Amino acid sequence: MGMIDITDLAVTFGHGAARVQAVRGISFSVQRGESYGIVGESGSGKSTVLRALVGLAPVTKGTLALDGDTLIGRRSKAFYRRVQMVFQDPYASLHPRQTVDSVLSEPLAIHGFDDREGRVARALDDVGLGLGFRFRYPHQLSGGQRQRVAIARALILEPEVLLLDEPTSALDASIQAEVLNLLDRVRTERGLTYILVSHDLAVVAHMCERLMVMQHGRAVEELSRADLHARVATHEYTRTLLLASEGYRVSDGAAQGAAS
Repeated sequence: MGMIDITDLAVTFGHGAARVQAVRGISFSVQRGESYGIVGESGSGKSTVLRALVGLAPVTKGTLALDGDTLIGRRSKAFYRRVQMVFQDPYASLHPRQTVDSVLSEPLAIHGFDDREGRVARALDDVGLGLGFRFRYPHQLSGGQRQRVAIARALILEPEVLLLDEPTSALDASIQAEVLNLLDRVRTERGLTYILVSHDLAVVAHMCERLMVMQHGRAVEELSRADLHARVATHEYTRTLLLASEGYRVSDGAAQGAAS
């Protein structure tokens, strides 16, 4: 039993001629404290897997479980206390009329946390933003700063699991490295479990011990980080992704250099 177990998951949208099978029979398990990647091109169904897990996409078939407890129907407040998601677009994920303080304080109020002032200050510090950012609006922040606020919002509830849906794809390459280093550090410090969705094998290789490759809603194959570095792949689609990632790799040294 893993921290997250997904068995034979299928997700279908629409009806009749408009029916789309977004996910077809996906199964995988993620252990507590592990960072697991799902990689594939746009439309492969990888983000839909995360949305099904948090209750934002309809489950047509299969089972999903968190720490051994099967997830059915609408997710509870207790679920969202344990599982948080960081979305792809930092420009769209923050309310334009809310200050950073409001963005971070709202989940604390919903879940009944005390010492909100201290928790907001610590959350900003954890993601490399000082108190000077607390009363700024999203339009006053860069893309990288907005994504740091989104990560702080996810972390402020002290979850056990972070679901990361292309968290750096909307950012410049140098900022991507900074955010990836931040996520890597936070996982190590807090012992978090990650599922990272990306179209970029280089990003996944930097962040994840294991990964699943998806194409047209199906799992093509599962690889380890060692397999990626050795360029070991059994499926032609995975080999194509490996070739595409040759020109851009997020190595530990490169990422650290970009963040310094």
